[in-house]
Amino acid sequence: MSSADSKAFGVYVHWPFCLSKCPYCDFNSHVRHAAIDQDRFARAFAQEIASTAARTGPRTVSSIFLGGGTPSLMQPRTVGAILDAIGKHWHVADDVEVSLEANPTSVEATRFAGYRAAGVNRVSLGVQAMDDASLKMLGRLHTAEEAMKAVAIARGAFDRYSFDLIYARPDQTPAMWTEELSRAIGEAAEHLSLYQLTIEEGTPFFGLHAAGKLKTPDEGLARTLYDVTQELCARHGLPAYEISNHARPGAECRHNLIYWRGQEYAGIGPGAHGRLDIDGIRHATATDKRPEAWLMRVETNGHGVMTDDLLNSEERADEFLLMGLRLREGIDPRRYAAISGRQLDPRRIALLREEGAIAVEPDGRLRVTQDGFPVLDAVVADLAA
Repeated sequence: MSSADSKAFGVYVHWPFCLSKCPYCDFNSHVRHAAIDQDRFARAFAQEIASTAARTGPRTVSSIFLGGGTPSLMQPRTVGAILDAIGKHWHVADDVEVSLEANPTSVEATRFAGYRAAGVNRVSLGVQAMDDASLKMLGRLHTAEEAMKAVAIARGAFDRYSFDLIYARPDQTPAMWTEELSRAIGEAAEHLSLYQLTIEEGTPFFGLHAAGKLKTPDEGLARTLYDVTQELCARHGLPAYEISNHARPGAECRHNLIYWRGQEYAGIGPGAHGRLDIDGIRHATATDKRPEAWLMRVETNGHGVMTDDLLNSEERADEFLLMGLRLREGIDPRRYAAISGRQLDPRRIALLREEGAIAVEPDGRLRVTQDGFPVLDAVVADLAA
């Protein structure tokens, strides 16, 4: 990691609204049947950006990520106002990466030219599946044909684009996934995000799964589907650089690398999290999750922050380990020692290495192997103990 990378600073902006709530989703997203006052929200985003910048002092923004929710429900002028506010209060790097998550519906796809004009230079499309039956099961509002048309529009509007798929779906076989993923790779220019379906507490899928009405692949089949994913993507020049993210070398999502490398980022908007270094202390911030409550807090106080925790060295080190080992590049144990004030236990490293869960690179970096990734939580817990 270069010295420039080590000073990376990102801004995450959360747009919390969706047209409908997907049954597998536990993100902070909300459905509103009345029209959203986008101008009012844009002013609040600008206000929270200003108050956050006042806390951080000068920073050079290397990446901006508009996530959600469904950010592609924003008007291009709303996106433009947010980006203008970021540029007003921080210095923005000439090569800044500006990503926006979008749903691949025809209505939202028509806005891509407007987003490009506003300053977005990378789009991430929530395709999720490439057949209509699976899309319906996942609660998505678009068809497979609409999704591929949106990908084509994105290809024409942006130099960089990515899309997501969810696999390990009910009744999905390795052969079915191989065929679907092969088609996806043919449509992907440089980046794919491929997530195994997980059953999250509090979602409709959780209740269906508990009642035996939704059957997901068992552990063995899930592992086979994961191995198919790794092998097929690597063979086509899209190796995994993180557990669920695949890219051609140099095309990784720079914003997400900030999270995984334990760098600084500001969290703006309802339910956004941030990690800010102020006077040498790492702050973990989180704003009010409720959109209208966040709005009123910002209008009253200048920000919607609800928690602002100071992380001690042990908490920072645990987070660095948990996030950094998700990356194929792994972590530098010397940085862990600098953060935590203690070395990782060489005996634990030796044991995990013997078991084939981690590898030690010639330069001393630790990385999780392909066999170790499916049990990453256990590997991290073992190293952190």
